[in-house]
Amino acid sequence: MLADRFDGQRLNSPNDVVVKSDGSIWFTDPDYGIMTDYEGGRADSEIGACNVYRIDGDSGTVSCVARSYMRPNGLAFDAGETRLFVADSGGSHTPGGPRKIFVHDVTDGGQLGDARLFADLGDNVPDGFRLDDRGYLWTSAGQAVEIYAPDGALVGRIRVPENVSNLTFGGRHRNRLFITATTSVYAVFTAAKGIQTP
Repeated sequence: MLADRFDGQRLNSPNDVVVKSDGSIWFTDPDYGIMTDYEGGRADSEIGACNVYRIDGDSGTVSCVARSYMRPNGLAFDAGETRLFVADSGGSHTPGGPRKIFVHDVTDGGQLGDARLFADLGDNVPDGFRLDDRGYLWTSAGQAVEIYAPDGALVGRIRVPENVSNLTFGGRHRNRLFITATTSVYAVFTAAKGIQTP
């Protein structure tokens, strides 16, 4: 086990995780797993918030790097690991809650700058996402995968007959997009290539 507590308090239900090339592990901790008995076990949050955390690759120390989210969910670094994108899917269970993806600058010391809005998904809730080698972001968005340009403009959509939860690039050339949905896994060849991750 890498971590189950922060400052002596039990984590809610760690969700998405990415590993940086320096060996540090970054993860989101929404409360989906303790809201009901459906995805985990109903419980009160000991921490009382949903945050983003970093585990140091050398010492194993857990630090909180972002406290500004209602329900942080998917996350991914850009190719240079200088920016971290974080989805806030608070609107999934809270009327009027966020359905947005934000971006932070990453400092050399493993800290994050203030969150800046990258994309507002409107009626769709972002969950998992990945970036391609051109800096385009591919995200789950209801019954579709939406593609956002580096400036946050929506430039494409792949429709799927079920709600999409997550996705990743794979295959020999990292140009096959694997999409997990409600009851199925889909695979689509694309003209884009996912960034190489550690």
